[in-house]
Amino acid sequence: MEREDVGAAILDVDGTLIDSNDQHAHAWMDAGAELGYDIAFDHVRPLIGMGGDRVTPRLIGEDEDSDTGRRIRDLRGEIFREHYLPSLGPTRGARELLERMRAEGLELVVATSASEEDMNPLLEQAGIRDLIEEKTSSDDAEDSKPAPDIVQAALERSPFGAERAVMLGDTPYDVEACRRAGIPCVALRCGGWWSDVDFEGAAAIYDDPADLLAHWDESPFGRLARGERHPT
Repeated sequence: MEREDVGAAILDVDGTLIDSNDQHAHAWMDAGAELGYDIAFDHVRPLIGMGGDRVTPRLIGEDEDSDTGRRIRDLRGEIFREHYLPSLGPTRGARELLERMRAEGLELVVATSASEEDMNPLLEQAGIRDLIEEKTSSDDAEDSKPAPDIVQAALERSPFGAERAVMLGDTPYDVEACRRAGIPCVALRCGGWWSDVDFEGAAAIYDDPADLLAHWDESPFGRLARGERHPT
């Protein structure tokens, strides 16, 4: 590679590269119903993007490590994988964007609140697993988003420091995690639910991966690929 110093694209998955956020919410609702909890869509949907360690107590009033917390976590995962995952598709332009990133010399590192058990099937369903060099999941972070742990874990998997990385996400939790980790976050609207006001602090906002790709040259990723450093 002619450019000695390129950088890393840190990638969220759910809602960013695969259209899955509503289905995750429904899986929580279904699991809650089986265990006797009435979980409303409008209650759980804004929580999607955080890890289960943060979602569980907000929904049932018990920690994820409690007996009931583990039951709803495991049941939610089973329901999602069996009933929702097979029908999911990538967000518009997801594979094409990642192919452009690789062609520009960016290293692709996944940083997701999904479990390791869910992550690879999600990447397969999105049709992008073969493009990813490094992966980090909720299993690699002590605290989930909006804590910066998973972003920092992704940076540790990369030879590039925070000054040579940009993240792509779809929730305010991604933006906050990046702020605390000291890297820019590009936000996508395709995750649904959130307005641009909720993405305050994002380096840029686009509709989806295809929109970002259409504006590649002026985007933070395009500037990173050209060797422009961002302030820390």
